[in-house]
Amino acid sequence: METRSTDLPPVAKAYNQIDRNAFVFGWNPQAELWNGRLAMIGFVAYLLWDLGGYSVVRDLFHLV
Repeated sequence: METRSTDLPPVAKAYNQIDRNAFVFGWNPQAELWNGRLAMIGFVAYLLWDLGGYSVVRDLFHLV
């Protein structure tokens, strides 16, 4: 069978043979991926908040 450049690769499975991007509740390999993704979103949100002038860290240093 000929493969074309538009063909998508098969979905990579995790250790528990479930789609790695599936949102599965509990302690599982997917939880680590979602935790990392949400942490990155939170970090970027805080950087934007800080650049907007609402710095929590700078206010804490003024107290010291």
